[in-house]
Amino acid sequence: MGLLDDKVVLVNGGSQGVGAAIARAAVREGAVVAVSGRRQEPGEALVAELAADGGKAMFVQADLADAERAKASVAEVVDAYGRIDCLVNSAGLTSRGTLLDTTPELFDQHIAINLKAPFFAMQAAVSDMVARKAPGTIVNIITSSAHGGQSFLAPYVSAKAGLIGLTRNAAHAHRWDRVRINGLNIGWTATEGEDATQKAFHGAADDWREQAAARLPMGKLGQPDEIADFVVFLLSDRSGVVTGSVIDWDQNVLGGLD
Repeated sequence: MGLLDDKVVLVNGGSQGVGAAIARAAVREGAVVAVSGRRQEPGEALVAELAADGGKAMFVQADLADAERAKASVAEVVDAYGRIDCLVNSAGLTSRGTLLDTTPELFDQHIAINLKAPFFAMQAAVSDMVARKAPGTIVNIITSSAHGGQSFLAPYVSAKAGLIGLTRNAAHAHRWDRVRINGLNIGWTATEGEDATQKAFHGAADDWREQAAARLPMGKLGQPDEIADFVVFLLSDRSGVVTGSVIDWDQNVLGGLD
C-alpha cells in the first residue's frame, strides 16, 4: 500500500529475527531501509536479499553495546540519505539471570543493549528530526515481560521496563515537534535468537516451537512477519496522532487470572 513511500528507516538490530522482518516489511511498503547489526555477514546477506527484490537498503555495522556506535548508526544513515524519518529499536539481549545470581557485568550488558542503545539512538534521530523541523516516528520493540516477567529474567526485565518509561517520556517531550514515539510489548516469538536461547539456557529439543505452540491460546508463537506489519503501521502516517502508547502484542492478558 506504499505506507512508507520515500521514508528513510533505520532498524537497529535488524539483521535477523523481528528486526529483519521489519526491514522486509518496510521495503515492501516503499521505504529506503538501513539495518544495523554486530555481525556483518547476516546484515549484508539481508541487504542483498532486499536489493534483489528491488528494494533500496544498506547495512550499518554496529555493536549496540557501545552507546557511541548506537548514535553513529543514525549518523551514518543521515550521511547516506540526508535524513532519517523513522527509527526502530529492535535489538535485544535475553541472556538469563535472577535477582540472586546476576552479576554487575551481566546487569550492565542488559542496560547497555536493552536501554542505553535505544536512548542514544533516539537522541540522535530526534536531533535530526528537530533540526530539520520535520516529523518522524520511532517504535521501540520491548517485551510483555517488562510487566514483571519470569524470575530468571531479572536484568532483562529491569532494562526493558526502563525502555517503557523512556518511550513515554520521550513521546511526551517531543509531541510538539511532531515526533511520534511508541512501543510494542511482544510476547513469546518464533525467532532464530529465541531458538538459540531455548536450547542454550533451557535444554530445549528441536521441536520446542511445536511443544510451546500447543500450550498457547492461539496455538502458535508470535510471528515476526505479523509483528513487522504492525510496526510498519505505527511508523506510517496511517497510525495518525498516536504517540506514547506501549501496546501489548501477546496472547496473555495482563491482570487476567484463571
